[in-house]
Amino acid sequence: MKNELQIIQNIIYEIRGLKVMLDSDLAALYGVEAKRLNESVRRNSKRFPADFMFQLTDEEWNSLRSQFATSNISRGGRRYTPFVFTEQGISMLSSILNSDRAIEVNINIMRAFVQLRHYVLSQSDTNAQITELRKLLMLHIENSDHKFSDHDKKIRVIIQALNNLIQQPPKPAKRIGFGT
Repeated sequence: MKNELQIIQNIIYEIRGLKVMLDSDLAALYGVEAKRLNESVRRNSKRFPADFMFQLTDEEWNSLRSQFATSNISRGGRRYTPFVFTEQGISMLSSILNSDRAIEVNINIMRAFVQLRHYVLSQSDTNAQITELRKLLMLHIENSDHKFSDHDKKIRVIIQALNNLIQQPPKPAKRIGFGT
């Protein structure tokens, strides 16, 4: 099960600030053709509003394709940009794909999303703690009677180190996916 969760986490991408999965990846997990999955979705289109599912733009698709090898269009690859499903859209898929495999896969996908959410929240808590510590250290320096003592210089070094920890590294311009 853990291996399957890791596989699922590796095919969850971040696009437009949302965690999503490609229609073709979901189809492979569910054991159906992507064409059949999309047909089922089109037949039940009222169940999939824009915040549950959307189609990638050409730019988004090209950027995502640069992260993994895909077929060339001239060799039988995709001829249209794929649909992606948010966590809510994936939940809705379970209501239209009613098989034992679909239920099992859907449970594992939901577990993967929960694990990702826990990871992001733990990172947020750490950043909040670092920010609070930084504020306390700055307050100490401001209230100190003897400015620029050796002690204050060491605290400034600690503050700079905390600032470096809390700063997010610059993201590559073309990266869309999410890795754990």
